[in-house]
Amino acid sequence: MVFGLFSKEKALQRTIEKATNRLSQQADRWAALEKLREDGSDEALFGLCKRFSITSMKGVEDEAEKSWVVDTLVAKGPAVLGPLVRYMKTAEQLSFTLRVLERIADHDKIVEVVDQLFSTEPPGYVRMPERRIDLLRWFAEWKPATDDEVISRFTPYVTDFDENSRFAAIDGMATGDPARIAGPLLAALLRPDEESGRIKRAIAEVLVKTKAPLGDQAAAVATALTGPLADVFKVEAGVLKKR
Repeated sequence: MVFGLFSKEKALQRTIEKATNRLSQQADRWAALEKLREDGSDEALFGLCKRFSITSMKGVEDEAEKSWVVDTLVAKGPAVLGPLVRYMKTAEQLSFTLRVLERIADHDKIVEVVDQLFSTEPPGYVRMPERRIDLLRWFAEWKPATDDEVISRFTPYVTDFDENSRFAAIDGMATGDPARIAGPLLAALLRPDEESGRIKRAIAEVLVKTKAPLGDQAAAVATALTGPLADVFKVEAGVLKKR
């Protein structure tokens, strides 16, 4: 019986390898993916998740397979949550798995998983920032998220080491309560270490769009408007405006 179980596990691993071989013919990957769906065990579902980690040679085929995996996992319902979260803990990219998560879990569970993911992505240098960028972009677009949930989680990233992560966090705050986003965005705009003109412009655009109150930072913001920023923006009546 032990030998039979061992053989079954080896066969499952071979199927996962076929499903995640980017150089295989699509028909071979499809066959392996369908076998994993039929198996339905936690390890098979984890294997389906691993399909998100590779990019096959043909873009259209790759997108079709990944979309199929999303729908297949969603069809399994809450049973897929364990394998999905297990995969997400070390995945380099999260966009497809987050699509699954939002369709199989309730609000509180989603926030719990998101917080687990954020805890593995503390602000600072990281070799591959795509993971945190995926998380920031998705959470900003997730409609059930409240201002409290978004602003509290995004604030540490508006000063992240990675410029694209900073941009994603700033952009994600653009629909928040102006009075609440003003503080972290102004702190980011005025910090001496911020040298990116793109980031300063992004912050300014959000401040203008939301009419966020500058409060006692109005004079400091006016002083910070130098170079190209001074040509486009001005401080007037306690808010930032375009010229």
